[in-house]
Amino acid sequence: MKIIFAGTPANAAATLQALLQGESGFVEVVAVLTRPDAPLGRKRVMTPSPVAQVAEAAGIPVIKTKRVDEPAVEALSDFGADLGVIVAYGALLRREALASTAKGWINIHYSLLPLWRGAAPVQNALLNGDKTTGVTVFQLDEGMDTGPVWLKVPAEVQPDENAGDLLRRLTALGISALWQVLPEIASGLRSPTPQVIGSQALAAKPTREAAKINFAQTAVQIENQVRAFNPEPVAFAFAKTTEQSIDSGEPFRILAARALGATDWASLGETVEHTLGLVSIQKNRVLVHCGQGTLLELKEVQPAGKKPMAASDWARGLQNEVIFN
Repeated sequence: MKIIFAGTPANAAATLQALLQGESGFVEVVAVLTRPDAPLGRKRVMTPSPVAQVAEAAGIPVIKTKRVDEPAVEALSDFGADLGVIVAYGALLRREALASTAKGWINIHYSLLPLWRGAAPVQNALLNGDKTTGVTVFQLDEGMDTGPVWLKVPAEVQPDENAGDLLRRLTALGISALWQVLPEIASGLRSPTPQVIGSQALAAKPTREAAKINFAQTAVQIENQVRAFNPEPVAFAFAKTTEQSIDSGEPFRILAARALGATDWASLGETVEHTLGLVSIQKNRVLVHCGQGTLLELKEVQPAGKKPMAASDWARGLQNEVIFN
């Protein structure tokens, strides 16, 4: 089966690598579609996407474009592929592009469709506090993740997973699902099942503004926010203190945190004024006061201009009271 692969980020590159190393022997990746090179790092060096790097190392023809326009469709059609496989390419494919392969295009989506259709299903699932998510392999149509489904594979969300952790696990699950589906598509022995699209929320890509922590929220809501926005855009707040060096107006990143329950609150053994955003050091734990009388334990933080560190190491050097806002 001749395949055109479309994708851009690291998880897509891992999927492409798995296709190239597959033991089945019936898959041949004849071309790759990806986004153009982008500036990375402090020096803004133009760098190929992770998918482009894998393809170029394997000697596979690469088409780099922001949108699949008429010239790109013509180029794709010239490869005579049987199927297109897309993972986080970064743009919708129109009807002409979908027709560039004999059997159309399939997509690996990191949710159980139709839940969390859109660009950021993993982040939105964590932000919503979902306990179950999964992977869906579906046939692309012109809608936003609305095509008929070939396979769904559920997965439990682990309590301490952030978006990066969960995406890596779902990527591996998606690769397994892809290998299950490809022979079925090649054989033509069955058809995908249509989705029932209702009023489910779309998985919009989180903005930097959404990553700003509001400590009037409960600790559980903030923990979900911290997990959902790591590794990007990373949840943050601003630290205020009598020390000018900390009251810098620069974002203080919170990389890992845990919401404490009522039992933890009662076990502190001290009466502490509950001021939203106030940092308390209790039994070598760094606690922040949140909405509805809850506490958030900071685990890993990154003060402005410094490397990530354990919250206890950051707190050890504090001389004055700190309040986040």
